Amino acid sequence: MPIPESFLEELAERNDIADVVSGYVRLTRRSGANQFGLCPFHSEKTPSFSVNTERQIYHCFGCGKSGGVINFIMEIENLSFPDAVQLLAKRVGMEVPEDGRDENRGRRSRMLSLNREAALWFREQLLGPGGKPAQDYILRRGIRSMVTPFGLGFAPDRWDGLLTAMQQKGFSRAELIEASLAVPGKNGGAYDFFRNRLMFPVIDVRGSVIGFSGRILDDREPKYLNSRDTLVYSKARSLFALNLAKNSKCGYILLAEGNIDVVSLHQAGFDSAVASLGTSLTAEQARLLSRYTKELIIAYDNDGAGRKAAQRAIELLDPLDLRVRVLQLPGAKDPDEFIQQKGSDAFRELIERSGNQNEYRLQRVAEDFDLTTDEGRVGYLKAAAALIASLPNGIDREIYGLRAAEKAGISKEAFEGEVERLRKKRGKDARKQREREATAPLRAVQPRARELRFENVRSAMAEEGVLQLLFRFPERYGALELTAAEFSSEPLGRMFDAMTARARRGESLSIAVLSAQFTPEEIEILTKNLDKDSIAPAKADEAMRDYIRIIREEHDRADAETDALAYAEKMQRKKGYGGKDG
Repeated sequence: MPIPESFLEELAERNDIADVVSGYVRLTRRSGANQFGLCPFHSEKTPSFSVNTERQIYHCFGCGKSGGVINFIMEIENLSFPDAVQLLAKRVGMEVPEDGRDENRGRRSRMLSLNREAALWFREQLLGPGGKPAQDYILRRGIRSMVTPFGLGFAPDRWDGLLTAMQQKGFSRAELIEASLAVPGKNGGAYDFFRNRLMFPVIDVRGSVIGFSGRILDDREPKYLNSRDTLVYSKARSLFALNLAKNSKCGYILLAEGNIDVVSLHQAGFDSAVASLGTSLTAEQARLLSRYTKELIIAYDNDGAGRKAAQRAIELLDPLDLRVRVLQLPGAKDPDEFIQQKGSDAFRELIERSGNQNEYRLQRVAEDFDLTTDEGRVGYLKAAAALIASLPNGIDREIYGLRAAEKAGISKEAFEGEVERLRKKRGKDARKQREREATAPLRAVQPRARELRFENVRSAMAEEGVLQLLFRFPERYGALELTAAEFSSEPLGRMFDAMTARARRGESLSIAVLSAQFTPEEIEILTKNLDKDSIAPAKADEAMRDYIRIIREEHDRADAETDALAYAEKMQRKKGYGGKDG
């Protein structure tokens, strides 16, 4: 059964969109009813993400994402509509009516329960006599006191240990396979996904076990095995130990490479450490980090792969509103080894002396060239100038430009000249790009979703205008003499039918209610221009007449073209072109 509309409207009223968004985005600028911040859905340096408190909608002028408070939670938390409603209801102490709970939410709840039971079973195996291999490993790594805080466990080297235990608790084989805890076998059977591994539950910021990461206890590969993406877990959107690090009072987050590094750092007193799960940092993880800190310290392994990963991470983090520093580990391959050799105080001092991302990148550039040769110096200068020309802050350009010039042994003025030349070229290239975008207006007005692409842009823009005026003034336009059949876009026509039907019945056209009926992409079409009162109420009737006139002109033109094409085909058949003689 659907969620009652009265409940959805009350839910939206009690979850002010600015309050909800502020939990994820720092809104730093206000313009009338709009508040602005950096978009959480794409990387940017200049705030283009707006929240309109009067209309209770959000819209990004950069990537085009738009909607109401429920759509925002669906997008940022990667949730279905019912699960987003559940999260918002919990936030304000409301109870979702039982008949509004759908099968998908039931599957999510069931999977979370299964994950929790699996984590408890792994913990039992670790503490039992069969867990000695994992216990010995924990003692060797010196992380015994972290077993409880991280919920560490052990997957025995058996084919069906977890499978059998969970089936005895009432979970089916299919549920274990769906949760990435079991793998389908031959003849309809299954076997445990994790075997002979130290188990790390992946826990989200709400405290739910959403997946697992298992480290092998010998030299076999892969070293880490992570849950596949499931209904409740997305590897690209999750960070190991963020549930603990978000409560740290140290003021920064440490980004390490592996789970063991994170656990070791917490053991040593650095309780803000997190790690990505089996992959390099993703754009989604970078934006997730920016919600919980304004300062990030990259603490990757001190090898070629770690340095490359740090460079990639810097590129993802650079557009975000973050201060980024990079930890370098003299004489150690990773943070754990450094702490084991030199202690926590030395590591803390290393953090305090760590350089920012610009210093790190400039140092990496220097390592690629032999500065004792003219050829190496020229190569270094070109690469360093390109890096410094990309820095948006003039003070940074001056400071790091001077360092690069001194390192290469040339004058500050000569280096600044090369940087300025590159900046002018970058500006020229950017202008050309803007001009290309300006000369391609049809692309700019197309919806982001491919399935909603407009074939007749002139008509579709008028159709969008009809929908937006209908949304703003349903009592005025609920009985228009216009039909969905006249629309060039089938999705827009379907939205028009649904909205006019509701308006005629006197039912609500609120974003919260429509979000239950329309897809997020359709809601974007409806809300993308609502935060701009481009049409005053007194001009609405005139605008509506113009929209309808355009829609009908384009509809009649399409009909005429269809008739002309049919006539031409008929004449060709009569003349024997492509068919039998008439």
